[in-house]
Amino acid sequence: MKKVIFLLTILLVSQAGIAQYVLDGVYVKEHSPTRAVVAPAYLREADVMWSKKIWRVIDLKEKANLMFAYPFQGTMTERKSLIEVLWTAANEGTLTAYATRDDEFTQALTKEELLKVGGAGVDSTTFTDPEPPYEQRDTVIVREFSIDKVVGYRIKEEWFFDKQRSVLDVRIIGIAPLIYEVDEFGNTRENALRIPVFWIYFPEARKLLSNVECFNRFNDAERRTYDDVFQKRLFSSYIMKESNVFDRRIEDYRKGMDALVEADRIKNDIINFEHDLWEY
Repeated sequence: MKKVIFLLTILLVSQAGIAQYVLDGVYVKEHSPTRAVVAPAYLREADVMWSKKIWRVIDLKEKANLMFAYPFQGTMTERKSLIEVLWTAANEGTLTAYATRDDEFTQALTKEELLKVGGAGVDSTTFTDPEPPYEQRDTVIVREFSIDKVVGYRIKEEWFFDKQRSVLDVRIIGIAPLIYEVDEFGNTRENALRIPVFWIYFPEARKLLSNVECFNRFNDAERRTYDDVFQKRLFSSYIMKESNVFDRRIEDYRKGMDALVEADRIKNDIINFEHDLWEY
């Protein structure tokens, strides 16, 4: 009798344990969470015969870039938006966030400085009770940075020709989330420009991004990671600046359609440089 009770107890416990685990799919996903970063090809200064720094903008309104924007925070456990991955890692200290006073990663943000980006902060105001005796109270209002405000990303990259491998290659150096400019109270300004929130050094973030899945609208079984998307250039963007003696952006000397034509000229110059190295 004791043996029967013991076996029934084991059976009930095992069934209870199985009931607690629900597989949302038909197989266990083990590939992406354990992926290792593929190191870039070794590069010497002597092998770089030409290079050009380029700044790009990824607009999250474009259909090809929706994978970076969705899902919103907390709506799914299987996938995360790019800003949620970067913001969470920066707050935890897994990634280093850099100030936006320049794009050369010269000043790392402290925990306190990071919590004040994007119009976040703490305000104090006086609140009057709506009923007698109408006493006044000091109230503290905490404004937190909302990841839903992110409308795009700025990418800093460097194109170069490696004569050792005889290839024109590109490597991303940094990435910065963009939001519309806000005032001291966290409200969006009229005719606001898109400004960076903080900079992330991309080589440091590759390990994290290589373990987070990114949505593939053609095949759920072939989910790429964010690192795959950037390395394979599976995003849409436009050029906003190239390295120049004045350190100015395209919008500083071209407007409207002329700015788009100038951005296209810079892109074609890079392509033509590679073509001019070979004879057909």
